[in-house]
Amino acid sequence: MKLAPVHRALQCAGKFEQVVVHTGQHYDFNMSDVFFQELGLGAPEVNLGVGSGSHAQQTAEIMSRFEPVVLEHKPDIVLVYGDVNSTAAAALVCSKLGIRVAHVEAGLRSFDRSMPEEINRLITDQLADILFTPSDDGDANLLREGIPAERIHLVGNVMIDTLLQMLPRCESHLPADLPAKYALVTMHRPSNVDDPEWLSCLVRTLSELSSEIDILFPIHPRTKERIRQLGLDGDGMLQWMEPASYLTFLGLQKNATLVITDSGGIQEETTFLGVPCLTMRENTERPVTVTVGTNVLVGRDFGRLKTEFRKILAGQARQGASPPLWDGRASERIAGILARMN
Repeated sequence: MKLAPVHRALQCAGKFEQVVVHTGQHYDFNMSDVFFQELGLGAPEVNLGVGSGSHAQQTAEIMSRFEPVVLEHKPDIVLVYGDVNSTAAAALVCSKLGIRVAHVEAGLRSFDRSMPEEINRLITDQLADILFTPSDDGDANLLREGIPAERIHLVGNVMIDTLLQMLPRCESHLPADLPAKYALVTMHRPSNVDDPEWLSCLVRTLSELSSEIDILFPIHPRTKERIRQLGLDGDGMLQWMEPASYLTFLGLQKNATLVITDSGGIQEETTFLGVPCLTMRENTERPVTVTVGTNVLVGRDFGRLKTEFRKILAGQARQGASPPLWDGRASERIAGILARMN
């Protein structure tokens, strides 16, 4: 979702030859292939087919498989996106080979190093030659960490570029039996789904709240396995769903009464859509969604979750706005900056 609009903008600029490398870190069809199809990207030129593994195994495998690709194609610059293991692994390979790296979605910080994504963000931003930030806090974080100002470019949020392009199509991808009012849930972070006691309490709490409004839970493969192991997948109160494609999930977000999540991207999308979001994390690398947008951090406090949930149902949701430069043109700004560089 982050690559697609930048890829199109670079094509329109007419100065670039592009090679898309898919590491295979996300390999489930509903978490990968369908996104390429819906976003009109076609098949990637290179698929490393890395698959699952521990953080160390996955990062090492990406590096070992990506290096030959870089040596073969000899790119002038490599764009990396977000904060996954692929991001840091590719940046490390390019840095050691002396190839310039541009980081799209740079500067985000949760200040929580127990999150694997935070480590990936810190490593990538220290190695990157060009840093494209989505919001002012990203610039401030990078400057505080000693990144030269001339490397930092505030361009806005490329996720919103994709959202705006796809929004007109999402209604036709909604399930036919969608409830008139519903809450939407996603949960996948290890700090949440790998804690059996916490995950059990979450499912019980959501089941309790589902008596007040329908709750749809498109379940991430990681979360599904944990819930199956706990014997909670037979709970009839929650409406379990397979992972949704981007268009389907965008439509589900747009029409939801509220969203409960631990995802960073969903915090951004709900803010732009004006949909109340309750984030089950103690911190966020996207603070603008809290200070400007519709997001409320409820942490791991189920009492707070219930209180905020019921405030929204009572019509007392916090009112938010869209942050500056979240206007659907971030990818154009990126392409313009790259086109002006030698």
